[in-house]
Amino acid sequence: MLRDFVKMETFLTVARERSFSKASAKLGISQPAVTQQIKFIEKYLEAKIIDRKKNGIRLTAEGEELYSIVTHLEKAIGVLEKDVLKIINKKMTFRLSASFTIGSYVIPGECLNTISETIGNDINLSIDNSDKVIAALKDKKCDVGLIEVPIFDDNLIYREWFDDELVIVSNSPLPKLLRTEELYEFKWICREEGSHTRKLIGEVFEELGVSCKSFNVLSEVSNTTAALQSVKRAKKEGESPTVTVISKHAVAEEVHRGELYESRMHGYTMTRKFYIVYTKENKNNAFVDNVVNYILSGNC
Repeated sequence: MLRDFVKMETFLTVARERSFSKASAKLGISQPAVTQQIKFIEKYLEAKIIDRKKNGIRLTAEGEELYSIVTHLEKAIGVLEKDVLKIINKKMTFRLSASFTIGSYVIPGECLNTISETIGNDINLSIDNSDKVIAALKDKKCDVGLIEVPIFDDNLIYREWFDDELVIVSNSPLPKLLRTEELYEFKWICREEGSHTRKLIGEVFEELGVSCKSFNVLSEVSNTTAALQSVKRAKKEGESPTVTVISKHAVAEEVHRGELYESRMHGYTMTRKFYIVYTKENKNNAFVDNVVNYILSGNC
């Protein structure tokens, strides 16, 4: 049984995610397949290892004991895998592709250098919009993608990274908290029609009862950097600040220096998830695992 580590990996993932559905998404296999593998283990051990509850799952006493054993096995395999990689000494350039916000403002150069040292190979970062990142993965033009919008594909594995917060930003002072009626008083820099970010922001404002069609829109731009630069260059004259909605990570330095001002909606937080994406073909690739685990560890 322990030689079949695929099933053991499924068990570990279910135990750590506390969910069959989340384990399914993380492993890139169907939920029935996850259930079947757990049942196979239970049949082999002649013992129940997982209890399903309304709010997730719970390991039985036998499940806890198995988890301890398999965790030790996982660590041993990890050590041996590193030794094998040293023998292979595979020289390659690891190709990382990121959306504009992530590539320009979230992943610092020091992180890329550390990843390069971790995998023992050069790393190349390309920046594009999220749908182009997905296309590059499917065309095998990159090894791992970092995206800010959920463009899902059945041939890819998506790992939730962290929650990004969107804030309203201006080069003129703003109240820390805004009421919905105040949004109509601003001049707006908006994302281009059809973009995923614009759709997300539109859905948020619609939920708040705000009509974006009534905004005073100065221009529409294609990415975070263009929106940020448009706000920076906006005239400060008059009583109507020029604003845009942007990731807090993109403006953190300017806000800290007092060059830009950020505001949030009263009683509402605008968030979206960042994802790490790779192909199912690479789910057992040691180089991909090293990069993904490093990014997930929060060191970037």
